[in-house]
Amino acid sequence: MSAAFLPEPPQSPAAKAAYEEDLSSDGYVNNLTRVWCWRPDVLMSFQNTRAELLSASTLSAREVAVLVAATAAARGDSYCSLAWGVRLAGMSDEETAAAVLRGDEAALSERETALADWARRVVTDPNATTEADTQRLRDAGLNDREIFEATTLIAFRLAFSTVNDALGARPDVQLVENAPELVREAVTFGRPA
Repeated sequence: MSAAFLPEPPQSPAAKAAYEEDLSSDGYVNNLTRVWCWRPDVLMSFQNTRAELLSASTLSAREVAVLVAATAAARGDSYCSLAWGVRLAGMSDEETAAAVLRGDEAALSERETALADWARRVVTDPNATTEADTQRLRDAGLNDREIFEATTLIAFRLAFSTVNDALGARPDVQLVENAPELVREAVTFGRPA
């Protein structure tokens, strides 16, 4: 089974750098990197914009992980759900991460619950959100800048996931093998590894 619908991209210095970064951080080249390296300049721009968004954010790393895991799961993206489920499990535990992937927020803080719920609302139907929805975020302790940042992060993740999913990027076998059992069991949707 191929890693994606597109073949291996042409090698270039930028693609080589992206592959080497994956090898350095993960020990293998990610299937999504192979897809995105058809335009490694766009991959780099995307990563830089995301990093810039989060660099001055007051959202915690765990809140970001909850937000992205909830977004990926609501989108039905197995690749990002596994990747962010693993991250969230490392910041909490595998039970909490698996619960977020299943849409269960019982083990989350009030802010995290509000972010997970917001992610699901935005993914499902952004035109159905209301001012009352943003007020619920404020009531949970998020300020307006954090609400903007969370919403922008959801939109970035949706764009990223759409490219990966549409072009058939499969979750990496290594990612699946390294995921905690409960996280693997919670991801019952999307493309198989």
